[in-house]
Amino acid sequence: MATDIADNLRRVAAGLPEGVALVAVSKYHSAEHIEEAYACGQRVFGESHVQELEKKHVSLPQDIQWHFIGHLQTNKVKYIAPYVSMIDAVDSYKLLKEIDKHAARHERTIDVLLELHVAEEDTKYGFSPDACREMLAAGEWRQLEHVRICGLMTMASNVDDEEQIAREFTVAADLFDELKGMYFADADYFCERSWGMSDDYNIAIKCRSTMIRVGTGIFGPREY
Repeated sequence: MATDIADNLRRVAAGLPEGVALVAVSKYHSAEHIEEAYACGQRVFGESHVQELEKKHVSLPQDIQWHFIGHLQTNKVKYIAPYVSMIDAVDSYKLLKEIDKHAARHERTIDVLLELHVAEEDTKYGFSPDACREMLAAGEWRQLEHVRICGLMTMASNVDDEEQIAREFTVAADLFDELKGMYFADADYFCERSWGMSDDYNIAIKCRSTMIRVGTGIFGPREY
């Protein structure tokens, strides 16, 4: 299995253009499998369950950059605030404010991405483009000194229609450009366009993605 993970990781990484980062989605995979990817040089891993992430953070190398990629409940922020590298799916101002509060308690700044809902299928989470515009226009986020909005994240519809997938990613890419110009023109850190997973990351890269999330394509089917 070690060879499979190493080969898969090298294959995915080799196909990425310069400037596109890889988050290895390790949720539901063992610490041993993460160690295999780590041994190949991978340092950025994505988890979506606080309890699972807590166990892995304690037992695995401390230079791993953990991204929390799932829906994060406000009452769980305090558990990961001391060490999480990025929270990839901020879907409300309430959550953004909670992250700021706990980051301040630990005297650190946490990088975040705003989650967009652009898929045509139903989903519970994410700002609509208009809601994202409204939240930023309101300006309250400017008072939050311990979070840093680094860009946008989205997921396309789970369909075979590549044109639809590209269309949805392009909506997010165009909104990124709009928001960059309006609110973050002088902020070098607002640079991440995070879309693309195992089945559609090649489309995402063509649609200006700078950060892809690959789990099955590296680790194989979920273990638990």
